[in-house]
Amino acid sequence: MEKTQRNVLPAALLGSILSAVLGSLQIGYHTGNVNAPAMVIQEFFNSTWRARYNVSMPNQKLTLLWSVSVSIKDFGALLGALGFKYMVDSFGRRNSILIANGLSVLGAVLMSLSKVAKSFEVLIVGRLVFGVFCGLVMSMNPLYVQEVSPTNLRGAFATLNQVAYTLGVLIGMVVGLETALGTWDQWDLMLCLSLIPALLQYLLLPFCPESPRYLLLTRGQEAKAESALLRLRGNPDMVREELEEMKERETDTKASISIQQFFTKASYQQPILLVVMIALGSQLSGFNAMINYSTKMFEDAFSEAKYLTLGVGAANLTFSVVAFFLMEKAGRRKLLLTGFLIILVCNLLLTIVDGVQTLVPELQFLQVVAVFCLVAAYELGPGPISWFIAAELFDQQARPIAMAFTSMLNWGGKFLLALIYPPLLDVLGGYVYLLFMAIALVSLCVTWFRMPETRGRSFDDIAEEFRGAEGILMQNKSHFNTFK
Repeated sequence: MEKTQRNVLPAALLGSILSAVLGSLQIGYHTGNVNAPAMVIQEFFNSTWRARYNVSMPNQKLTLLWSVSVSIKDFGALLGALGFKYMVDSFGRRNSILIANGLSVLGAVLMSLSKVAKSFEVLIVGRLVFGVFCGLVMSMNPLYVQEVSPTNLRGAFATLNQVAYTLGVLIGMVVGLETALGTWDQWDLMLCLSLIPALLQYLLLPFCPESPRYLLLTRGQEAKAESALLRLRGNPDMVREELEEMKERETDTKASISIQQFFTKASYQQPILLVVMIALGSQLSGFNAMINYSTKMFEDAFSEAKYLTLGVGAANLTFSVVAFFLMEKAGRRKLLLTGFLIILVCNLLLTIVDGVQTLVPELQFLQVVAVFCLVAAYELGPGPISWFIAAELFDQQARPIAMAFTSMLNWGGKFLLALIYPPLLDVLGGYVYLLFMAIALVSLCVTWFRMPETRGRSFDDIAEEFRGAEGILMQNKSHFNTFK
């Protein structure tokens, strides 16, 4: 077994993972590409209004309309998460990604055509449609990647979803600059460039195998599951061993589970608590404020704030790659604890700097350091893990609902923070970072006392540990040593 794990990974496995995460690249691109050309697109809103009514749009209305335009993507993602379970159970993991990809194509086309149509409403609808795609794919990708990956590489490969996302954010930031496509003449072209990875996914993903776990445990198609596993593993011995492990759970996973059962079943209570605290701790502890508003934070003290924001995007990508290499070495638990601890300290530092920077202006550079460190800490653990941990903590029955629930928490947290950060900053000033610090502290404590290490363990092994909550006798495995 150890010998086969050191062999070259099958092309079908690598191709499946890289094809799937092209969707996350698209999401990251449309997250990063609207910041720099914001004034250009707002002028399009204003000129459209003037053409209709012969007056300029009031500033307050323009600000509100722009806020809606930016945040509508996250709202659409919340809607998309609602349809996740139905799609992955009905059409499979791979086919669902392909179906959802059509929403990305439609959304990008609508956004791009808004200029020709002279309608900002078309742009807003396009971002809403694209948001539904986001809510579906940011759950579908980790689920598919984890179910096709071997146990010893499951976490690292799932982290590639976040790597693709952060790469998309950085590309979007660069392309959105006025020295690139963030101009009056080319901003509509900028909005349709996500069609390239979308079309590439349509060319590649149909040739990738479906999830073997879905084929066997949901569809009962053992021959197809074995064929898919053989392509993904390239070793008959590994295939037989993995099939046997799945068959042991087959009788327990035939029946579907309702949403009510998901939230009331005793063995799911602790995983639900962990998913809630990891997701909300990741999204509400300050990272999204840094990504969305770092230019505004820096511009009072630094003349080239937009380039510092590019540095934030670069740090975001760099540490998501670092997490890829550390995920299977350090494990989920250590990376979560380290990430939340650093985020906590960074928020405390931001509070202190905000309070003393008028007295000691030289300390303003510490604000930049704190922002960069907070972004790095998020990508080191809480960021990528928050998207895939539900797939590891729940069994086959509950996994689709758990991933949909996780998606709603993550997108809901992003939407909420983007909405409330500006008014909170106006009311609380630098003390808003103490609120972020408190959220990081609670997540740190819950992770410390409740989070098991899932690295290198099969899905069923992890689920068996949580079944102890139902009074099922478990073997004493001291090397887990996670519940005190």
